[in-house]
Amino acid sequence: MTKKIAVINDLSGFGRCSLTAAISVLSAMGVQACPLPTALLTAQTGYPSYYCDDYTDKMEHYRREWNKMQVNFTGIYTGYVANERQIHEIFSFLDTFYQKETFLLVDPVMGDNGHTYGMYNDELCRLMRLLAAKADLITPNLTELCLLSGTDFHDLPESGKPQALLDTVREMAQALCEKGTKSVVVTGIHFQDLADGSKKIGNLYVSPLESGLASFPDMEGSFSGTGDLFASVLAGGYARGDSLSQAVLLAGSFLEDALRDSVREGIPYNDGVNFEKYLYYLLPKQ
Repeated sequence: MTKKIAVINDLSGFGRCSLTAAISVLSAMGVQACPLPTALLTAQTGYPSYYCDDYTDKMEHYRREWNKMQVNFTGIYTGYVANERQIHEIFSFLDTFYQKETFLLVDPVMGDNGHTYGMYNDELCRLMRLLAAKADLITPNLTELCLLSGTDFHDLPESGKPQALLDTVREMAQALCEKGTKSVVVTGIHFQDLADGSKKIGNLYVSPLESGLASFPDMEGSFSGTGDLFASVLAGGYARGDSLSQAVLLAGSFLEDALRDSVREGIPYNDGVNFEKYLYYLLPKQ
């Protein structure tokens, strides 16, 4: 029977992110994506102009109708939320569908580069911390890790001091695990490799069974949707029974080639990366 993941995220017409990314990746990995949109956008919010249709009032209809169908999910995967009410809707969804055999992956879309996204306020941050504490896996970037742990982003060690930075990030991730989160993957850690001076981007993972760092060449620049693609591969890996380290390495390799291709072709950052031609990386092994 095909495994199903309920994906609670926005749907953007342009930008190769959110549900567009998740549906593509999960389908390639042999998992059925069941989208529950939090908002419909003509294009992701990095574009200079876009129209957004807030779906908060429609989220409850999905929960009720899916409950009537008596469906079960292998996993529940949450991404962008637009307001506090949407997190309350997610809590209600979890009360209905989050069973003992179901995993919860939370991608806490809160900010980047030391700045919080515009819709975030103290209450929304508090609710996201509560949601993250329920999760089997969260995938914050450094900014989001700081927001979840109550750490000042500007107090982090510099990228030129990689060991100090990585040690600090690992301690912060472990602290979140002590508050309830089962596993943490901190994405997009930029640092300098002291052995050869090259720039790297690392994904540090911490779980009860394993921990480590998977690093790749830093292509620089900030493309739309890379975090969504990464989290989607992890969700698909969890559904397939891959280990956390296997899923992190697969996601990193998949994104490395997609990013290199996009840089080579000069793709605008807002358009996202050329991931479609690399989906074959994710196909289930026969």
